[in-house]
Amino acid sequence: MTAWKRWQDYVTMCAGICLFAVPFVFGETSQTAAAYTAYVMGILLFLAGVFAAWQETAGYAEWVPAVLAVALFVSPWVIGFTAATSIAWAAWTIGVVVFLSVFSLVWATPAPSRAAMT
Repeated sequence: MTAWKRWQDYVTMCAGICLFAVPFVFGETSQTAAAYTAYVMGILLFLAGVFAAWQETAGYAEWVPAVLAVALFVSPWVIGFTAATSIAWAAWTIGVVVFLSVFSLVWATPAPSRAAMT
């Protein structure tokens, strides 16, 4: 697929926007660690989606959102905001959605043959 035509990249961008908005929507802005995590990870997910969509072919740039999705999924436990349930559930859900969308793209993209690499 060509640049700006992969739906998985748009899922990543939309997930970043949604994650950024979660503290405002659920009124959890007073939970500073959780809110800052949502803001930073939301911006990073959006930028990773833009960067991946900008690439002509799906390649190594698709792994950046996957790594961010895994980091987002474990962040409620690592940073310690599991008590802020709305942001924690948003982190878990958005992390899984982004990871699955990236996995679907990587799985659907044919691997280059060894002859083409040499």
